[in-house]
Amino acid sequence: MNKAFVREPETTEVLCPRCGSVGIDTLRAAFETHVPADARRPLAASTYFCPAPTCPIAYFDAFEATVPVEALTIAVYPKDPAAPLCSCFGLTMEDVEADVDEGIPTRIRALLAKSKTPEARCDELSPTGRSCIPDVQKCYFKLRGGA
Repeated sequence: MNKAFVREPETTEVLCPRCGSVGIDTLRAAFETHVPADARRPLAASTYFCPAPTCPIAYFDAFEATVPVEALTIAVYPKDPAAPLCSCFGLTMEDVEADVDEGIPTRIRALLAKSKTPEARCDELSPTGRSCIPDVQKCYFKLRGGA
């Protein structure tokens, strides 16, 4: 068939096979930090993190192979609400709540400054391999009531 008559897919998003959430493309170093070698085997090279807090799947690939939350080497946010929002520096939801209560984002500003230093190892410590700053800011504004 002529390609002019073939409809292109409308999205390139990869969805969690369990809950249907849009997966977050994950850096390989982060995936390998959080998933033991024996649990990594069934997954393809490209992996995705399921951001749904209540979904029991942590990572998956486009072929629907999965890694359950209980297989992770450490607890990660949002799968475990008690886990730090920032895996590099340990900022927690309680810290964000304290900033909201105090009316000044002192802890978040300190995190932002630290995130620009070589000690920030988001590429391997974050569950997705990306900076937590956008997620921390989103939580802050949501708690403040002005998302």
